[in-house]
Amino acid sequence: MYGLVNKAIEEMVRSHFSDDTWEQIKQKAEIKTEAFVSMEGYPDDVTHRLVVAASEVLELSPAEIMHAFGKYWVKFTANEGYGELMDMNGDDLPEFLENLDDLHARVGVMFPKLQPPSFDCDDADEDALTLHYHSEREGLAPMVLGLVEGLGERFETEVDISQTQSREEGADHDQFSVKYKAKCPFHGSR
Repeated sequence: MYGLVNKAIEEMVRSHFSDDTWEQIKQKAEIKTEAFVSMEGYPDDVTHRLVVAASEVLELSPAEIMHAFGKYWVKFTANEGYGELMDMNGDDLPEFLENLDDLHARVGVMFPKLQPPSFDCDDADEDALTLHYHSEREGLAPMVLGLVEGLGERFETEVDISQTQSREEGADHDQFSVKYKAKCPFHGSR
């Protein structure tokens, strides 16, 4: 994974807990790196070790950590200079979700070693859709739950998301039911 992901985990911990908590997590994860470089590739194992260590130090399950991280990731990436790119991906939550693969293709230009997941939507109507998530990486479904909730905040949309199919239970991909309702007719401030 790129350093941007690990940097986001660090910022999430520092902003919600403390610098000392981050240092405890880093030590428990046996991370010697002083600072993560956003555009540099790191082994997936580094990220996994950070999640496991955060789980132990914060006394939260890895799924809770990933869920919170997914939600945090939306704001973090927008603030890290990717907000305009996100703006081009859709004017509302369902349009954004339907265009996630296009967004990953554009991001892939900047991050040539990116191994993005794939998303597709079906059964869409005016207040619900089914989101399909395909990834080579395992255990990231809780992050998708958080991502969609974070996107709901970005688009000022109430979101109710639940997982309806799980790779961990033998399905070939993860699937989610997403119900949504715009809080107001204008999405001006993101």
